[in-house]
Amino acid sequence: MRPESAGQRLDNWLLRELKGVPKTHVYRIIRSGEVRVDGARAAADTRLEPGEVVRLPPLRLPERRADMAAPAREFPLLFEDEWLLAIDKPAGVAVHGGSGVSSGVIEQLRRARPAARFLELVHRLDKDTSGVLLLAKKRSALTALQEQFRARGTGKVYAALVFGAWPARIKVIDEPLHKTLGAAGERHVRVVSKASDEGRRAITLVTLVRALADASLLDVAIKTGRTHQIRVHLAHAGHPIVGDPKYGDFARNKAFARAHHFARMFLHARELAFAHPASGERITLRAPLPADCATLLAALA
Repeated sequence: MRPESAGQRLDNWLLRELKGVPKTHVYRIIRSGEVRVDGARAAADTRLEPGEVVRLPPLRLPERRADMAAPAREFPLLFEDEWLLAIDKPAGVAVHGGSGVSSGVIEQLRRARPAARFLELVHRLDKDTSGVLLLAKKRSALTALQEQFRARGTGKVYAALVFGAWPARIKVIDEPLHKTLGAAGERHVRVVSKASDEGRRAITLVTLVRALADASLLDVAIKTGRTHQIRVHLAHAGHPIVGDPKYGDFARNKAFARAHHFARMFLHARELAFAHPASGERITLRAPLPADCATLLAALA
């Protein structure tokens, strides 16, 4: 394994290295134990370390066609220096290719910056979530920043619009989550009992920002970085995010989109705070609310 891949999840690394191999097959060989890291079976969420050897079963890789190459694209810039890069990711753009998506933010940025010697995602946002996305321009920055995320040394705040009147008394959701992978590698998360061995603790802090017509604007901070945490916790509380295609209220989403011409999920990573990997300085980055979200709030008010 190349040093610049250190810290990446095994599944993400394989999906990147095995372009064209169906995602279902990649997850199948992981689950079956055919993928070995330093001779041992490894799970999809295994973090790769420098010098480790990843062994795969024989695979037939498709020829890479020119028309499959990622288009070069830059994104709205929030911060950049020699160590890191932060962008304002639009909704509807995946952070990386895979699962039927030929390319995402990382592939498009690499294509737009052919001279960049190193460029890796520090963390992920769901395809339908907009906002602050952090990338590393050096391997040392990647490992330092990912360690901050794992140690909960970062501060992440999201703006979320949910259906119904959010009870102002509910400020903390502390419910364990369990993630499963479908046959196609798709992730599904649900709340489980605190007595269950399957769950991983997840803590979400919620602040009511504004009550609107049959909806509530929330500020949501996460103390744990579980997959789909905000979406599942808010839906479990009885107030799914407007436009959430996976955990939301599908009938209400359809009616809301028809009434307000708003078809995306209203979840925006509006603020990210972290210590700079070189200087240690505390940096807080903010992404303005997207125009379609701001327009919707004005209409509901």
